[in-house]
Amino acid sequence: MRYAIRGPQVGPTLLAAAVALVTVTACSDGSSSGPGGPTSGAGTSASVTSAAPEPSPTPTRTYPLSTAPLTVPAVRTHEAARGPGWRPTPEAGVVIAQGSEGLADEARLLAGELKIAYRGAVAARAGDVELALGGKGAPESYTLTTRDDRVRIAGPDQAGVFYGTRTLKQSVKGSGAMPEGVVTDAPAKPQRGLNVDIARKHFTAGWIEDRLREMADLKLNQLGLHFSDDQGFRIASDTHPEIVSAQHLSKAEVRGILALAQSLHITVVPEIDSPGHLGAVLRAHPDLQLRNVQGTPRQGAIDISKPASARIVDDLLREYSALFPGGWFHVGADEYQALTVRSPSTSYPQLATAARQKYGPQAGVQDLAEGWLNDRAAVVRAAGKTAKAWNDGFFRGGVVNADQRIEVEYWTGKEIGARPPAEYLAEGRKVVNLNDEFLYYVLGEPNQFTYPTGRRIYEQWTPLVLRGTTPVPARYAPQILGGRLAVWCDLSSAQTQAQVADGIRMPLTATAQKLWDPAKPTLTWDQFRALAAKVR
Repeated sequence: MRYAIRGPQVGPTLLAAAVALVTVTACSDGSSSGPGGPTSGAGTSASVTSAAPEPSPTPTRTYPLSTAPLTVPAVRTHEAARGPGWRPTPEAGVVIAQGSEGLADEARLLAGELKIAYRGAVAARAGDVELALGGKGAPESYTLTTRDDRVRIAGPDQAGVFYGTRTLKQSVKGSGAMPEGVVTDAPAKPQRGLNVDIARKHFTAGWIEDRLREMADLKLNQLGLHFSDDQGFRIASDTHPEIVSAQHLSKAEVRGILALAQSLHITVVPEIDSPGHLGAVLRAHPDLQLRNVQGTPRQGAIDISKPASARIVDDLLREYSALFPGGWFHVGADEYQALTVRSPSTSYPQLATAARQKYGPQAGVQDLAEGWLNDRAAVVRAAGKTAKAWNDGFFRGGVVNADQRIEVEYWTGKEIGARPPAEYLAEGRKVVNLNDEFLYYVLGEPNQFTYPTGRRIYEQWTPLVLRGTTPVPARYAPQILGGRLAVWCDLSSAQTQAQVADGIRMPLTATAQKLWDPAKPTLTWDQFRALAAKVR
């Protein structure tokens, strides 16, 4: 980001009553009955909009049929049952099933949050919460079973079990209890997160760590850090210390952020944007700045005809690939200013000559830029990363095509030669949704941007809405890997760190709901907002 080219509502009283449905209600005799049928997350939401439904079969005199836990995001499926549910007590503890010792960190965290004991790898007893690895299921899925005054959270991987603990934490916080029954839950999309521009505005390590904790409770799993741009380079560098801004994160601070992220099952995705948005690098290396035939420099653009340009960018890509352990690296590729003029080959003859030398007589400046993207993607791929790039770095009709393995981060349809999102999908490309109509929080609201609202995301956006307000055909859903809410600091002084955190709170919450389950929610926006305030 980006230059200029770019049913009836129910009040809080009834919501509180609905939340109370998950708590125990007892009557006169001691008889009980077995489990009822399954309900989906949508059915759970319906419980907030009306009085308690008449369960089937009819409840016993001891316990009504349970309702699903009320959480954000909502659980996908809940199998109702009759029973008291589970509440934390002084005798309760969190334990780890045999063979699941890798869940010790998750267990300790949950025990601290619920204010009960952590007892380690011992047999569960009445009142306990047991965490277990194993069983079949999609990545990040979990099953949470509440019966006989116990909770068991199991999943095929640690992330799924962790998300089960978030469900338990929220349910207890909101209602004091976990309702009887079985939750079966999994995300709709594998990439769910937040993107923060820490290049234009310095954010402290503590602020970033607070966002990680907030994300974890929303079951988000990806934080993008855009740390290099025209205004600043914000992480310490060993290979090129001359480019680093006065205000920056030390590598020790970054390692602390990464350690917390890993413990919360969040991958941090670094971004070094090139061949545009390199002003901070070019201030220390003015000889590499792109200049037109009259010698006029272009803002933030590096001259990709010079071998030294590739060397310095690749030095940085390798350095930060080693620092960040996750599986992705964002290489930018957007808004290269050489391609925004009427005739790039006339304005930048050195680029046109380099294109023909490298790719043949039919190649042009566009092909040189596309080749630059492929070459940078190859560098991070050699370091074990999947490359991401902005959609306006993928061109049609040239001699050189972008590597099919690069993930398209779709943000805009405002670029020159704009391509509709269905074109990328029709080519078989994997796409991540950062739709600037809904998901761009741009400080100061320049260039006709307005701050996104949680309500608009909640009511109108889904991962299929990649550009504007119109969804792509549903057949492309498997190629859309997920999405991120994005904070861009174009006018960096427009808001303080605290104001940014407050401003993105509900947009991020709504985004989390729609990435976990893109179906139309049953809760109204006011009900969802009240629930989020109660359980977060």
